[in-house]
Amino acid sequence: MDSDKYLEGQSMQRPPLFESDSFIYWKNRFETYVKSKDLYLWYVITNGDFQPIVQNPETKLDEVIPFEKQTDDLKKRLTKNNEAKMVIYNALPIKEYKRIFMCNTVKEIWKTLLITHQGNSQVKDNKIGLLVQQYEQFIIFEDESIDSVFARFNTIITSLKAFNEGYSSKNYVRKFLRALHPKWRAKVTVIEESKDLTSLSLDELIGNLKVHKMIIKKDSKIVKAKVERKPIALKAKKESSDEECSTSDGEDEEYAMAVRDFKKFCKRRGRFVRQPRNDKKTLQRSRDDKNGKSGRKCFRCGIPNYLIGDSYCIYLMYLCDSDIV
Repeated sequence: MDSDKYLEGQSMQRPPLFESDSFIYWKNRFETYVKSKDLYLWYVITNGDFQPIVQNPETKLDEVIPFEKQTDDLKKRLTKNNEAKMVIYNALPIKEYKRIFMCNTVKEIWKTLLITHQGNSQVKDNKIGLLVQQYEQFIIFEDESIDSVFARFNTIITSLKAFNEGYSSKNYVRKFLRALHPKWRAKVTVIEESKDLTSLSLDELIGNLKVHKMIIKKDSKIVKAKVERKPIALKAKKESSDEECSTSDGEDEEYAMAVRDFKKFCKRRGRFVRQPRNDKKTLQRSRDDKNGKSGRKCFRCGIPNYLIGDSYCIYLMYLCDSDIV
């Protein structure tokens, strides 16, 4: 690519390299570069070459002044013709050079470039109408960043300026404020009440909105962090409460089981434990047993003179206690 053959911007001796895809951008840069070098060069490009012509006082006709009769000042001016042409040649790639090769003057070269890449008057009017429509219907989306919005808006207004069309700075500011999403309505009201829109520049407005956006973003992060911490605290509290309830329920269940086991144990023991007797009754009963006069019956089988240790009584006890675990 021709643009790679020299590093643009390293030397002020080379003009900005032509860009067909961004013609308006190149055109403005090229104009600024030429004017910074010599105003005579820009005059030659836009108005035509200086001519070595002088009016004959007798015939009142223009006559070409021979080189040998030209003054030094006229020769310097005529030199500007070639200097202007050389500036354009240095800015154009080979493809564009072939397009303007047949042009005789710098003015013809410049006009050819404008018509080719910017269009004739009819095309120019159509482009201006399209840009005006884009300006009037300009809107800002809800999630679009301020930088992205400004880039789109600035492209429209700079393109209008390139066609010598445009609006006042006050109009730009009001248009941008009206295009903002409704979520900006409170901020727009504050700006309209606190700022003088006639002196407020578009760059200042953009900076103000970007600062406001940063503050909102920061506040949103703080609120989000607080909301995220709250469920975590509630969850930890709930888990602690559930753990306490579980421990309490387990202890109650263990206590109930212990009570049931103890009652069961006491119930079993009550079937075999004999009630205590005093010593006299025990001695008399022992004597009666020896003499066979005891009328006592086995409390298990009911047979007289059977003792609980007899085998038959033990068998009956087994049958009676077969339901014991």
